[in-house]
Amino acid sequence: MIIALASDHGGYELKEKIKEHLKEKDSSIELLDFGTDSTASVDYPIYGKACAEAVAKKDADLGIVCCGTGIGISIAANKVKGIRCGLCTSVEMATLTKQHNNANMIALGGRTTSPELACDIVDAWLDSEFMGMHHTKRIEMLDNM
Repeated sequence: MIIALASDHGGYELKEKIKEHLKEKDSSIELLDFGTDSTASVDYPIYGKACAEAVAKKDADLGIVCCGTGIGISIAANKVKGIRCGLCTSVEMATLTKQHNNANMIALGGRTTSPELACDIVDAWLDSEFMGMHHTKRIEMLDNM
């Protein structure tokens, strides 16, 4: 599995913790890091778009983006056709965003989510599966917007 990651300065430290966690969790996971590479101020739309484009083009299977709250970078990612990026603040949200929305990306907030909770959220999202059924029609509607 290939996972793309990106962050702005507000999510940089959280992104790095998630990378470390994923490397420890499963050595077969390949990580593509689209930046940023420090806490120096940058513009989150650049990084959210780069990560989302990699997922949309199938260069990565899934994507994880982080900014201060996760809100701005999730909006940026969702501007890319084919992306369904859910902002997750709990394990339950991560599970449901995969089960019901088949989210191919999630967003997390570096200033609002502890590293421990973020790793639990990532694990729950990765371990969940899309339920299909009546949710499929809704996903198709989203993808056709």
